[in-house]
Order: sequence, then structure tokens, then C-alpha cells
Amino acid sequence: MWSLGGLRLAAGHCLRLYERNASSSLRFTRNTDLKRINGFCTKPQESPKTPTQSYRHGVPLHKPTDFEKKILLWSGRFKKEEEIPETISFEMLDAAKNKLRVKVSYLMIALTVAGCIYMVIEGKKAAKRHESLTSLNLERKARLREEAAMKAKTD
Repeated sequence: MWSLGGLRLAAGHCLRLYERNASSSLRFTRNTDLKRINGFCTKPQESPKTPTQSYRHGVPLHKPTDFEKKILLWSGRFKKEEEIPETISFEMLDAAKNKLRVKVSYLMIALTVAGCIYMVIEGKKAAKRHESLTSLNLERKARLREEAAMKAKTD
């Protein structure tokens, strides 16, 4: 069996060998041309392309589609479609979409509350008429049994 001291000595020896190999590989990459070793081709630097659309104050402009124009109108950003410029900023479009998204969510909340109130009212009316799902199901099953019995008699 190996002693604890022997294990430490072996571990230290392995660690020193690893450090020596790792540092030699680092020296190799530092002293040689990496482009030649890796075999990569480098492309010549291209000049940045000129923007196709005109920028105003460094903000890229976007030509809105018909649907985006409707979004701008519905959000209240513009009153008439003629007021919408040919190009708008992405920030303006995002703000209009966010505003419309909030309006739609408020509308959905209101419709959900109205639907809940309507269903409560209808449920109370049905309770006054002594209608329930259980009684409706029992009536339907009784009717189906009668129809099956009539069909069995005729056969």
C-alpha cells in the first residue's frame, strides 16, 4: 500500500509535468505566427458601407407598411394617415406597438370581467328556473333511452 506521503509526491510530480508541458505549448504559440499554424485566411478589411436610407441624428429610419401605419393610427400617434411621414424611426414604431399592446390587454381584461358578470347573471336566472347541468343531463339520458327503446321495438 502506498503511504499518504508517497501519494503527495506522485501528485506533485504529475502536476509539475503538466505545468511544464502546458507552458511549453504556450511558448510555442507565442513565438510563432498563429495565422500560419491555424491555416486561416484573413480577409482584407472592408470599409463600412454607406447607409442606404438617410439617417437623422444617427437614428435609422424605416418605411412603415400599411399595417404599421394602422398601428400608428390606432395608438394615437397620428390622427390621419396623411400625417404619417414616409420614414419613421424604429423607436417610434416600437412605442406605438407597446401602446397598442397595452390598449388591447386592457380591452381583454374588460371583456373577461364583462363575460364573468354575464355568466353569473345567466347562472342565477337558470337557478331560478331550477335548471342545472345535472337535471339537463338526466333529461337528455332519459330521452336517449326512450329513443333506443322505441328503436328496439320497431326492429
